[in-house]
Amino acid sequence: MNVPTANIQTILNDKGKPAFIVIPYDQYRQLVEPRSAIPHEVVGMVINKGYSLIKAWRVYLKFSQKEIAMALNISQSAISQIEKFDKTPKVKTINKLAEIYNVNPELLMD
Repeated sequence: MNVPTANIQTILNDKGKPAFIVIPYDQYRQLVEPRSAIPHEVVGMVINKGYSLIKAWRVYLKFSQKEIAMALNISQSAISQIEKFDKTPKVKTINKLAEIYNVNPELLMD
């Protein structure tokens, strides 16, 4: 996930190594709260490129199919099948992808 780094403060431990990071609350919320709206870029990929929402979110978040396959413990070709418009993934798969993408599961359903 791309997060601006302008207002980040690093707190070092007694050995001079980073121990804590302090970030603005709005940035924190972006990191921990699931997205509840579809970004314009994702919509554009669905409309202009014919991507499914699952594929558009993956591309938008800069994940490879291989990375998602590893996270789900399935093959890359299975991810390719899941991303097709004519496939309806199981609810369990949608929920796992939503967790990885940090989005509400409804945002992954075409």
